[in-house]
Amino acid sequence: MSPTLSTTPWQHTHVFDEGNLLAERKTRWAVMLTVIMMVVEIAGGYAFNSMALLADGWHMSSHAVALGVSVLAYAAARRFSSDGRFAFGTWKIEILGGYSSALLLMGVAGLMLFQSVERLITPTPIHYEEAIGIALVGLAVNLVCAYLLRGEHRHHEHGHAHGHGEGHHADLNLHAAYIHVLADAATSVMAIVALVAGMLWGANWLDAVMGVVGAILVAVWAAGLLRDAGKVLLDAEMDAPVVQEIHEVIADSPWPAAISDLHVWRVGRGRYACIVALVSASDATPTDFKRLLGVHEELVHISVEINRVSA
Repeated sequence: MSPTLSTTPWQHTHVFDEGNLLAERKTRWAVMLTVIMMVVEIAGGYAFNSMALLADGWHMSSHAVALGVSVLAYAAARRFSSDGRFAFGTWKIEILGGYSSALLLMGVAGLMLFQSVERLITPTPIHYEEAIGIALVGLAVNLVCAYLLRGEHRHHEHGHAHGHGEGHHADLNLHAAYIHVLADAATSVMAIVALVAGMLWGANWLDAVMGVVGAILVAVWAAGLLRDAGKVLLDAEMDAPVVQEIHEVIADSPWPAAISDLHVWRVGRGRYACIVALVSASDATPTDFKRLLGVHEELVHISVEINRVSA
């Protein structure tokens, strides 16, 4: 017999919520603060001949661009949230923003490494006191930005967890912005340590060494972000806890059935769509199985196909 099929309609407006608007506002504030501090640190780095301060300033400039990408991603997701061309909503625009930010981070790491090695080979005198003052202000700005982004990051993390650990991927675009700010804060701390050590003990080489260490840290963070965002963009979700839950529902259903094909992919923060193909000799309808699967709130779009076999 031909298979019977039933689906649950998808509502685009479910993907973009008030949490996104709050995240966008906070990210916009972080962009403004970062741009202001970027100009101050780059100018101070050139004026006082500090590689650590200059590298931190250029680091901030790249992060200002990356944070701007995050803001644009939120704006695009909101603008097209009701556009029927996006079959499962616009959530992946945010993921694409996070992925792009991670690529920028990799570029920043390479630039930091090159400039730091260059300074190790050809050291130059540094105006320590002035550079330290600017670096301290830069660290304070980074901490303020991290506080803004961390609060909203944690809100999403707890709000969509569903008890399955899904919150780790709550908002990868916001997570990208948060990682950028943390990277800035880390490089600011290393710049301060290097400058203080150089001023007190004449360890000028630390100014460049801290740049190398910072480049490695940024590259590690960026690699993790690329992995997480890339997994979502490629729909590599078949190891998500909800997949096992689908298998358990079908195995425990009152109608004997076996899964012949299953596809699960993410369409929002902690929200999934699935296509389930079943082989069954029972008289159960696709709607019956959808009702069983619907107890898991993270499944917001369910397609069920039943291929009938003789008992």
